[in-house]
Amino acid sequence: MSICSSLQALPTSISKLSALQNLYLWGCWNLQALPTSIDQLSALQKLDLLSCSSLQALLTSIGQLNALQKLDLSSCLSLQALPTSIGQLSAFQNLHLSNCSSLQALPTSIGQLNALENLDLSSCLNLQELLTSIGELNALQNLELSSCSSLQALPTSIGQLSALRNFDLHNCSSLQALPTSIGQLSALRNFDLHNFSSLQALPTSIGQLSALQNLDLIDCSSLQELPTSIGQLSALQNFHLLKCSKVQKLPMYIG
Repeated sequence: MSICSSLQALPTSISKLSALQNLYLWGCWNLQALPTSIDQLSALQKLDLLSCSSLQALLTSIGQLNALQKLDLSSCLSLQALPTSIGQLSAFQNLHLSNCSSLQALPTSIGQLNALENLDLSSCLNLQELLTSIGELNALQNLELSSCSSLQALPTSIGQLSALRNFDLHNCSSLQALPTSIGQLSALRNFDLHNFSSLQALPTSIGQLSALQNLDLIDCSSLQELPTSIGQLSALQNFHLLKCSKVQKLPMYIG
């Protein structure tokens, strides 16, 4: 049912599709809500709501979709919040919220998603903070926060993401510093700080990222120096330090 631009609602009878595994509704711009009966789709594994720009909220009943593995809400421009019940999705692996420009926060229950591997919050322009509970996502491998221009700080609990491999913070223009706990990300391989315009310094703890292979510091216009500890990154393969005009010298032990 993709790109059904005139579709405003789904019939409650959709709940009778007991074997349905994938439901594609992307581009249904006038769809304002899902029926309460959607919780009866017990076999549903993938729900694609990409560019359903009139969708303002998800019903609490979505938390009963026990088989759901992937939910794509990218470019749902009117979506303001996620229900607390989303934390009940025990099989949930992928949550895409890119370009949800009205979304201001995630529910505390997000930390209950023990199977979540991929979380995309890129271009959530009004997202102001991440709650402490995000550190409880023990299976999270990929965290995408690029262009979250209102994000002002990261919680200390971010260091608890022991499985995190890829972390993208490029173009987070309001974020001024990284927490010291960033050094606890023992599995981190790729760290993108491209166009991190307010970042003045890197925490010394960055030298503890023993698995880090790629570090991108392009266009960090406020960055003044690099910590000596950066020389401890024994697995580092690619280091991009471009257009960082205030950095005058490299640490002595960078090699």
